[in-house]
Amino acid sequence: MRELIIVCGPTASGKTAVAVEVCLGLGGEVVSADSMQVYRGMDIGTAKPTPEEMRGVPHHLLGFLEPGEPCSAAAYREKAIPVIEDIFARGKVPVVCGGTGLYIDALTRPLGFSAQGDESVRKPLEEIAAHEGGKERLHGMLRDVDPESATRLHVNDVRRVVRALEIYQLTGKTLSQQRASDREKEGAYRGRLFGLSWPREELYRRIDRRVDQMMADGLADEVTALLQGGLSARSTAMQGIGYKEIARALSGECAMDEAVERVKQATRNYAKRQLTWFRRDERVQWIEAAGRSARDISREILERKDQP
Repeated sequence: MRELIIVCGPTASGKTAVAVEVCLGLGGEVVSADSMQVYRGMDIGTAKPTPEEMRGVPHHLLGFLEPGEPCSAAAYREKAIPVIEDIFARGKVPVVCGGTGLYIDALTRPLGFSAQGDESVRKPLEEIAAHEGGKERLHGMLRDVDPESATRLHVNDVRRVVRALEIYQLTGKTLSQQRASDREKEGAYRGRLFGLSWPREELYRRIDRRVDQMMADGLADEVTALLQGGLSARSTAMQGIGYKEIARALSGECAMDEAVERVKQATRNYAKRQLTWFRRDERVQWIEAAGRSARDISREILERKDQP
């Protein structure tokens, strides 16, 4: 089975810079595993790497979907595998980089729960979420049948909460049970996962600085352009951190300064959930990143990748 080098960890941990350094050392190409960077026109708020940050290293699976389209783990896998195989065929090394654990699992574990859904089951769940207090009610329904998934999924992540409930109603098994079963099987690739670890307070400072930089780079203008382009404020993409908060400020629901603080808090909470996900994955080899350059960290990854 082919092996993938995977650079993972929480948001703002420096994954992109490290993955680029690994690619420069191996003759590799980056394959993104980020559930928001898949959308076109959503560059600043998703922290898509700039050409300067890419440093000539090809990056794949960035901006291949219109913002109005949903993207499931199964859809990501369907798109990613041909890309990865093409990289291998050209004699290059694919280096997966991202913080969406479900997408990484989609490549390295068989996602049996990604079977065809049933609109007759899904629609009533979506209708519950559409009413006032509905998201909380829906999340409570999930908590009753699958507390593990409810802990992992945020109340505002309606699409995935709905999917978890749909799976339970269709199969009689919870998403957590499905994932536990999948872990006993083989995926398309064997993953060598390297997670970037930071002291929590330092990671939070990095997050705050990143959000401030996003605002300086024009995040509010980016959100305005998406809304003026016809993207619904209720679309999946616009529920992303940074987008929904700024959209509310633009509509007059709150002050922009307040929205920015909400973005910072929501991003910190998201980083906690990412850390919880990756710390439960016994495959992750953690690397201390504080006080180290991306090149130094990449050297450690290159040294470790061939070890048993």
